[in-house]
Amino acid sequence: MTKSADDFFLPVSGMEMPRFAGVPSFMRLPNLAFDHPRINEVELGLIGVPWDAGTTNRPGPRHGPRQLRDCSTMIRRINPASDIDPFLLVNCADLGDADVNPADLMDSMERIEGFYQKIVALGISPMTAGGDHLTSLPVLRALAKKRPLGMIHFDAHTDLYESYFGGYKYTHGTPFRRAIEEGLLDPERVVQIGIRGTMYDGEDIEWGRAQGVRIIPVEEFFARGPEDVMAEARDIVGNRETYCSFDIDFVDPAYAPGTGTPEIGGPTSFQAQQVLRLMEGVNLVGADLVEVSPPFDPSAGTGWLGVSLMFEIMCVLAKAIVVRRSNTLSV
Repeated sequence: MTKSADDFFLPVSGMEMPRFAGVPSFMRLPNLAFDHPRINEVELGLIGVPWDAGTTNRPGPRHGPRQLRDCSTMIRRINPASDIDPFLLVNCADLGDADVNPADLMDSMERIEGFYQKIVALGISPMTAGGDHLTSLPVLRALAKKRPLGMIHFDAHTDLYESYFGGYKYTHGTPFRRAIEEGLLDPERVVQIGIRGTMYDGEDIEWGRAQGVRIIPVEEFFARGPEDVMAEARDIVGNRETYCSFDIDFVDPAYAPGTGTPEIGGPTSFQAQQVLRLMEGVNLVGADLVEVSPPFDPSAGTGWLGVSLMFEIMCVLAKAIVVRRSNTLSV
């Protein structure tokens, strides 16, 4: 399952340079632009989308990628629970931030989609740091141009609302309704885990279930436990291509206060690690972690949790890339 180590694509060790020193990049990886001579060797790209124009209440996730990069200097190479070293399995790099326009939401979505189209053309699997949850829509538009994807979605909210403010259809509460309508997601291969909190009218849940989306409220999650819930999630998405979207508000605000729409009664930080580790074997083609809002947690505890969960997702994504690589070589 491993490849020969290439020092160029390995993180700088804290044994070589103090973690507070140097220019921060995601996981202390090399930062590559599209014209870099080794860009074609990258298999897993970490990307920031500093954008929160879809936010309807408390803004701030536009500052998430910068804080997440800084916090990620604390990540070491090996996952002690799974013994996975994602940096040894695949070539990883920080590919910078997607181009955004904070003054124009629709223009930003076009820019973000265009950035990810380049990623797809290079055959790179993206791990995205948002940004608010509307970020997922232009990313999916690039990843799912040829076929709809399945999705495992961790969140306190469904993000399946029809519209806000008298018919406005593009907010952080609507991305997955739009994605299903646009044929980017196969609703019968979408599972949403951790849904909770007071509701406007419940129409989002009714609509999702009518389309075939499996919605697992947090009460069911706690009653059944992570292992049972994630076994069902793996069955739902099967072995076909799947996306993972993780909203930091899936985690209880006691552990992740730095987010725009916190909901009490959520999973712990360890349970968040558990569910991501239990995705192993899923055919992930990309993922995002969104809604980290530094202004609401100046201590950066939420940012540290966010990059720790990004690392857990990277471990699963790296193994999926290795499997696809092996399947391609055996054909």
